Amino acid sequence: MKRLMMWAVCGGLVMPTVAAAQREPHDQHAGMTVAQIGKVEFETSCRMAVKDDFNRGVALLHSFWFAESRGLFEGVLKTDPTCAMAYWGIALTHWGNPFAGLRTPQTIAAGKAAIEKGQATGSPTPREKGYIDAVAGLFSSADVTTQRARVVAYEGATELVAANNPDDTEARIFWALAIAQTALPTDKTFAQNLKAAEILEPLYKKYPNHPGLAHYIIHTYDVPLLAPKALPAARAYANIAPSVPHALHMPSHTFTRVGLWKESVATNIKSAAEAEKSGGISEALHALDYQIYAYLQMAQDAQAKAALDHAMNAAQPPAGSAATAATPTGGANTFATAAMPARYAMERQQWTDAMALTVTPAPNTPYTEAITHFARAVGAARAGQPAAATADIARLAAIRDRELELKDAYWAEQVDIQRRVAEAWVAYASGRKDEGIRLLAAAADAEDLTDKSAVTPGPLAPARELYGFMLLDASRGKDALVAFEAVTRKEPNRFLALYGAGKAAESLKQTARAKGYYRQIVEICKEAANDRPELVYARKMAGAKASTTAGAR
Repeated sequence: MKRLMMWAVCGGLVMPTVAAAQREPHDQHAGMTVAQIGKVEFETSCRMAVKDDFNRGVALLHSFWFAESRGLFEGVLKTDPTCAMAYWGIALTHWGNPFAGLRTPQTIAAGKAAIEKGQATGSPTPREKGYIDAVAGLFSSADVTTQRARVVAYEGATELVAANNPDDTEARIFWALAIAQTALPTDKTFAQNLKAAEILEPLYKKYPNHPGLAHYIIHTYDVPLLAPKALPAARAYANIAPSVPHALHMPSHTFTRVGLWKESVATNIKSAAEAEKSGGISEALHALDYQIYAYLQMAQDAQAKAALDHAMNAAQPPAGSAATAATPTGGANTFATAAMPARYAMERQQWTDAMALTVTPAPNTPYTEAITHFARAVGAARAGQPAAATADIARLAAIRDRELELKDAYWAEQVDIQRRVAEAWVAYASGRKDEGIRLLAAAADAEDLTDKSAVTPGPLAPARELYGFMLLDASRGKDALVAFEAVTRKEPNRFLALYGAGKAAESLKQTARAKGYYRQIVEICKEAANDRPELVYARKMAGAKASTTAGAR
């Protein structure tokens, strides 16, 4: 018995009702059509009787519907126990999202067991052996400190499979995904992203209904400078695999990058609904996080709050239910449950609400716990209570050190940037304004050298945006305007960056420039019906002579 959520869309909000249903968890996917999940042709030496289900399994694998994909591969083995490639598929479902963080020992053990069964079953062709051996390398160790090296080795192994099988389209697709998986957020040449795109783009033109091609193009271009290139794939992907929750969500990665908030909300409503129908709480929460972020950029605060309330309820299913056991405890799930309430407070600049957030320990993903400590610390400082931030800043330092112990350099750096931002605001709020400005400038510079993870639609509060508000408060409007405009270039149509730019221009008596930013806000928020102070002010100033006063809230 699984806890299913039946959804209705009411006034732009996702409204759930709960129902229970008895079903076999994966049988319904065996009959899915190309129109529902996209078209994949993956040749194997397995019996012809399993060909369709194997292709469906790969199609769902390409759309990151891992549990359902695994069920199809397990069904293949029931019909053809000699199908070694089914174990390859099962192993990859255990590896999961290639853009996720460190794998747990349990994940490695499950994948290792599957791929070793594939190796023991034996592959009648060198091509299949190449696929299986490549994946075996990912599971060759549970040591998190070697994960990066194993991923890089996997890229090389998939390249070899593709080179040895030049007519194998799937080999090239998995190679491109492996390339994209190794891209570092600190590489501003985007060398790996562009290398993957060179493989994917020509194939996408040839196979426009392949789910992996559209999907991986979105991931490959999921950086500010390249994101517009992904728009055609983003607009197509949800229609290629309309029954797959992740396929419905992924377009919002691109929509978020280019500031298309209405489109992001719409596709994530569909994604969350499909995810909860199949018991995919983690996928639903991930979609809801992106949805809430988009609502907040449009100042649709009531809709954001309704989605937040639903998300937090969905994250805590009834004790003892099947959904409780099935709900993941890490990754996108814990990230979303920490990020959503923090976003709701910080995007609305409700600093006392931010400092009152409750911390949920996350030993498996300490960087998700850092989200709440960051929001609490910045909230306390900006609410005029800098001393209250001390414990949270200390905890951020401890989490950074833990991430360093885990050799997770990316999240260690992200948490340290959060710590530095919080310390800067504490210094500023404590009267050490020059020190605060200097510290926050350095933190913003550090953040600019990296990029957000795919798990999040954006930073809780971009460091450079926070720097702009600090400069604005210090009556340094010219420098503040430079900071805010830098954010608007990186994150188009972001509400607070536009508002800050308007206030900064206004402080410089650049009336037309300020009015332009306020008009952008009014246009983006034209469907908002609330009294968020910044929106009320923008509406007033968009049609009136700009004031010469400015300040930070």
